[in-house]
Amino acid sequence: MTRSIGMANAVIIGLGKSGNAAAKLLKHQGWDVTISDRNAAETLKPQAEELRAEGITVLLGDNFDPEATKPDLLLVSPGVPWDVPSLTKARSLGVVTIGEMELAWRNLRNIPWIAITGTNGKTTTTALTAAIFEAAGHHAPAFGNIGYAACEVALLHQTKPIEFAIAELSSYQIESSPTLTPKIALWTTFTPDHLARHKTMTNYFEMKARLLARSDIQIFNGDDPELRKLGQAQGFPVNPTACWTSVTGKANLIGSPETGIWIDDGQIVFQGETVMAANTLKMPGEHNLQNLLMAVAAAKFAGIKNSAIVQAIQNFGGVEHRLEYVLTWNGIDFINDSKATNYDAAVVGLRSVKSPAILIAGGEPKEGDDREWLDMIKSKAAAVLLIGNAAQQFADRLTSVGYPHSEIVETMENAVRRSGELAQQQGAKDVLLSPACASFDQYRSFEHRGDDFRSHCQAMFGEKK
Repeated sequence: MTRSIGMANAVIIGLGKSGNAAAKLLKHQGWDVTISDRNAAETLKPQAEELRAEGITVLLGDNFDPEATKPDLLLVSPGVPWDVPSLTKARSLGVVTIGEMELAWRNLRNIPWIAITGTNGKTTTTALTAAIFEAAGHHAPAFGNIGYAACEVALLHQTKPIEFAIAELSSYQIESSPTLTPKIALWTTFTPDHLARHKTMTNYFEMKARLLARSDIQIFNGDDPELRKLGQAQGFPVNPTACWTSVTGKANLIGSPETGIWIDDGQIVFQGETVMAANTLKMPGEHNLQNLLMAVAAAKFAGIKNSAIVQAIQNFGGVEHRLEYVLTWNGIDFINDSKATNYDAAVVGLRSVKSPAILIAGGEPKEGDDREWLDMIKSKAAAVLLIGNAAQQFADRLTSVGYPHSEIVETMENAVRRSGELAQQQGAKDVLLSPACASFDQYRSFEHRGDDFRSHCQAMFGEKK
């Protein structure tokens, strides 16, 4: 998107990685740019000064008023709800209102996009996809909720052209990207999440479905119960040529094998062609085989050779904050799963570790069905250490289902210290941070939370071996 007469003033709501990248892109293109953020914390001032040095106006502690500001373009960071009064008012006044991902799309629309969305699994799938494309020699950086901000990639493209745009997209980013049209779109899972933002499961579903419906090639996780129902109904947004995955074999595949990908006899098979052994991926858990199938399918649709796929997967070390190995101390593995920000992701985390385990959970609670999570705790966890705002709520829920081994420890430092004691007492082989909660009660992000867990583990139990 280049500046045109009558569209010279852009306001960005929200200081942060994506907002800052959008500001720099628009400034580079000749726009007059203002970033407005309600927060006035001291920690934001270095960012603000850096942007001001580039000629960008930054207003901290600001309540955006579209009638007073009258911008030609309003850009919203992902964490800002789409229906807050100031944004609703801006749209009613005819102000062009989009998200950072949409701005990146408008600058990179001539490049094939591979868009990965879903409640869980999208970060690992995105990282796997990017690793394969890199091994094949393509300049195809991952961005969105992983790696670069989207507009950083748009800026990068101006000096080092991008061949494929590999984007991890949350429902928030999809909501504010109405024209984004991927070449290939992947839907990893669908379970309740972000209901405080989207209000109903129908709204949440339709947000993701619209992205898939706009794409040329659709890839669905055929092992996800909700997506499987969608495939069996063959309704919106599924087209007849959609690619469905199955880790349980061709016999359980939805749709035609001519477009599908599956595992039979330990081999990954794409449209009848054997690609590689499934055990080439060293990450634990059946869910990671599902992620692998989706990434391999995207690569095959893009014309990447099997040799590059195998090379990438052999060398793939996993994703930070998603079942990330931190260190081993006295035979106990400490594992960072801070990205498990809801019950379903936390179930996957617990399922993937050795039993018995010491679980660290809690943070800013989310709505959702916790029954499977509680059952998994009862079967896998020797003890649960609870932190953050959800601590008392989780303690009460665990007591209500007859689980007696929870402790409220409040902080990550306390949790890590106590986990080492309990792991030795209980003979646990794993200490797992898998919060089942958002991070914003005590941290800036799930990454900040995971980094804090890692640093306390290393300080108390030694450097990573």
